[in-house]
Amino acid sequence: MPSFPASFHRLASANLAAQSAEQLSLAAVPLVAVLVLNAGPGEIGLLAAVQTLPFLLLSIPLGLLADRLPRRSLMVAAEALRALSLLVLLAMLLTGALSIAGLAIVGFAGAVGTVAFSVAAPALVPALVPRESLGRANGRIELARSTAYAAGPALAGALVAWAGGATVFVLGAILSAAAVVLLFGIAEPARAVGPARHPLLEMRDGARFVWRHEHLRPMVLCGIAWNISWFVLQAAYVPYAVRTLGLGSQAVGFTLGCYGAGMVLGALLAPRLVGRMAFGRAIQFGPAVSVLAAGAMAGTLFVPSGVLAGVSFFLFGAGPIIWTITTTTLRQAVTPAGMLGRVGAVFLTINAGARPVGAALGGAVGAAWGEAACLWLAFGGFVLQAAVIFASRLSGLRALPEGEAA
Repeated sequence: MPSFPASFHRLASANLAAQSAEQLSLAAVPLVAVLVLNAGPGEIGLLAAVQTLPFLLLSIPLGLLADRLPRRSLMVAAEALRALSLLVLLAMLLTGALSIAGLAIVGFAGAVGTVAFSVAAPALVPALVPRESLGRANGRIELARSTAYAAGPALAGALVAWAGGATVFVLGAILSAAAVVLLFGIAEPARAVGPARHPLLEMRDGARFVWRHEHLRPMVLCGIAWNISWFVLQAAYVPYAVRTLGLGSQAVGFTLGCYGAGMVLGALLAPRLVGRMAFGRAIQFGPAVSVLAAGAMAGTLFVPSGVLAGVSFFLFGAGPIIWTITTTTLRQAVTPAGMLGRVGAVFLTINAGARPVGAALGGAVGAAWGEAACLWLAFGGFVLQAAVIFASRLSGLRALPEGEAA
């Protein structure tokens, strides 16, 4: 099995540092808001909403920049912005100038860095590794993300409890600075950039390419159904776990943590699983496991069990991470090199846009008919997302198709 070039190893390490900094800050900000400012659910909800806005508003414009500018430079700027935002948070905390408005503004800036990094990194991977190694390379990238997702919130909570929020912001800034240093060492190959056109036309081209492509369109539709269903489930799970399953806060936290554990295991097993399946079947694996996971959660309505809920979250982590790896690889393979940033941004925008829809739908259904209705609604949504993929032409893919990207 051929080894990866040094530039990809630097990218993978930078990704781990950047993802860790992001997860630490995402977990620490609401904790600091509650402990220092005595923030309530309204303020925490506001902070969460502000931090998601860049994904909706800026993913496609930043994707266009990723197609126009050197991607390494865009990621360096993104991580520098995140490091700066963390240092500003640290200064606000140490000087007593911390406020909900300040946390929201700085959180927005940090999230802009996250979005820029998220659209540029997958677009850079095909330029650093050979086509036949794309799947393994994306597996490495997703393993880093999964590890940060699983460990970051727990580490942030422990550091806030033991040493205060300042320690988390310092560590996050150090990790972002380390990512910047690693990114500077990447030798990004030069690429031809076509003549500049109106930005709206170029963004339209990216969206049109996705919608008209026989493989990318069902992936988008599946992503919409999956994200809506997931956030319907998320809206109902905690009150359902406490009221119906009888779980305490520690047990609820454990079941939610099974999601991150599943992501890590799925990322570790991805190369073997994908290597033993036809490529189309590997893409179907994540949606199929999501149905199984949703069924396990619905099963708690008949057998109230925290263990069964934990199994459900574990499956939700393990299966869809295979989906992320395989679909990212397919997207990179079939997309022209000059459109990778915009096409990736289309997926990021649509997935982010589906999440508040799912959360609002879950809240409305839960308020009207109870948490059990949310579980059944989510189950139906996960069945739908699997049906979209199984009915598409992705089913017939034996191997990675030929495309225009190099």
